[in-house]
Amino acid sequence: MPTLVEKPAEGGGWIHEVKFDGYRTQIVIDDSGVRLFTRRGHDWTSKYSPIAEASKALHVERAVLDGEVIVTNDAGLSDFRALRSAITSRPQDLYFVAFDLLHLDGEDLRDLGVEVRRELLQCVIPPNGRIQFSEPLPGDANSIFQLIDQAGIEGMVSKRIGSTYRESGKPAFALLAEPGTGRYVGSAFITLNREMRERLWKRVQEHSGPAPKGMKRPATQWVKPGLIGRVKHLRGEEDLRHASLQDFREE
Repeated sequence: MPTLVEKPAEGGGWIHEVKFDGYRTQIVIDDSGVRLFTRRGHDWTSKYSPIAEASKALHVERAVLDGEVIVTNDAGLSDFRALRSAITSRPQDLYFVAFDLLHLDGEDLRDLGVEVRRELLQCVIPPNGRIQFSEPLPGDANSIFQLIDQAGIEGMVSKRIGSTYRESGKPAFALLAEPGTGRYVGSAFITLNREMRERLWKRVQEHSGPAPKGMKRPATQWVKPGLIGRVKHLRGEEDLRHASLQDFREE
């Protein structure tokens, strides 16, 4: 989540975007279809059905997009009060503004610089759709902030160029190791129902551990050995390919 600061970022080396007033959401696309999760890990696909349908037009096979579900008012600004009523009565008014891409067609992108992730993100979103790319704002931070304030926009978000993705909330996918040897074999989408996701997240919090030797993934929360996962994946290679976590149990 963004960190609130008292003044705009100084100097170069930043990407500036509009801060939208909506619900933080992740779109997960895999072999099981399209699902949309709230920041707390709740599956709101049915509430966001027009966005889920629009996700089928994205130029991806499998992906995790991070963004904000919004509704705009007559002035074209995101309106949180209107959003809450639209979810229950006017879902056709919902839009998704994407600002990050965490996973793309089997590749974990979280350790890439934000500018690289956003460049890939822009390439997968078709123009003029219900899913939109959060465009960067040109100019220095102070000038942008003054214009945003005058326009009545909620605020701005500044991201340092080269920064990796820092996880907040519940993870969208898991890194897996081979039982017995501990050899890293790849990542898998977490395709569990709400109850099982909560149980998995509780297990992660209770048994967090250090990173394995030689593994440098700043955005990852590591878990001590003892959790066995059942994974669905494509055959043909030694490591996991297009994998999804179906179930898990204690060792």
